[in-house]
Amino acid sequence: MDRHPFILTQHRGGSIWCPSNTEEKNITHISEFHLMGLSDDPQLQPILFGLFLFMYLATMLGNLLIILIVSSDSHLHSPMYFFLSNLSLADISFTSTTLPKMIVDIQTHSRAISYSGCLTQMSFFMLFGCLDSLLLTVMAYDRFVAICHPLHYQVIMNPRLCGLLVFVSVLISFLVSQMHNSVVLQLTYFKSVEISHFFCDPSQLLNLACSDTFTNNIVMYFVGAISGFLPISGIFFSYYKIVSSILRMPSLGGKYKAFSTCGSHLSVVCLFYGTGLGVYLSSAVSLSPRKGAAASVAYTVVTPMLNPFIYSLRNQDIKRAMWRLLRKQNS
Repeated sequence: MDRHPFILTQHRGGSIWCPSNTEEKNITHISEFHLMGLSDDPQLQPILFGLFLFMYLATMLGNLLIILIVSSDSHLHSPMYFFLSNLSLADISFTSTTLPKMIVDIQTHSRAISYSGCLTQMSFFMLFGCLDSLLLTVMAYDRFVAICHPLHYQVIMNPRLCGLLVFVSVLISFLVSQMHNSVVLQLTYFKSVEISHFFCDPSQLLNLACSDTFTNNIVMYFVGAISGFLPISGIFFSYYKIVSSILRMPSLGGKYKAFSTCGSHLSVVCLFYGTGLGVYLSSAVSLSPRKGAAASVAYTVVTPMLNPFIYSLRNQDIKRAMWRLLRKQNS
């Protein structure tokens, strides 16, 4: 290969020459990547387009409905539903970072994403993914206070604390996303511009890097462990206290009522972390990047779509508020 300055995006497949230290100054930085998506089969493209368009619209409508119901019904102006509306907003944003791009790529038969666009997508993906996790932790703390300290609930979960918890969650999520971005920004040259995914995944970019990424991997996994382990620990601790408190209740009806207030949240937590863990394990076992990308659909698309349905079907307050909203519109 002629080792003169060139633009890496002119390459459409295969491997790209990685420069030595003495040759790095002669190489132009890449300007775009190519997202390989879920399948190359032309016959599957219309099916994938219709499926993911439907899922995206269902996610948007379901979560927007939750936000509308919570904001319009005074009976739901409580900390639990304040956090729920923020979770729905985070789910809308989380899905919107990846799914519209994939739908457009399928329709236009284009796989290109600019370098800056890739970093931006990755940054927002990490931001809203981490925010989802932290909001679920905050909601677990809210249920802990409501069940273990019911007499002091209104005093502890005051509007100022609720706003502060959401603000801190957003701030931590922003810092985590920027730390991931800073790791990827240190990668200058890549073996290929083809990302075996439907979005810019940080681990995929690290695998494509020419340079030694051991330190970058350590930093990224450390940040991932902190942003994942701490929320899970908070949720486990909250539910440990909740279960201990429920078991001490003398009335069977009281136990059922207390636990029923946690049912929707616990279902969403299991769905979110269950699919995330499943994707991690499947990608570790499977040698096919495409299978890992397909498994990622579970937590990037399916989970945000199902969250509003879980809350609307299992939560009596949401059901009653929905009927009140419908009667108000028809009157």
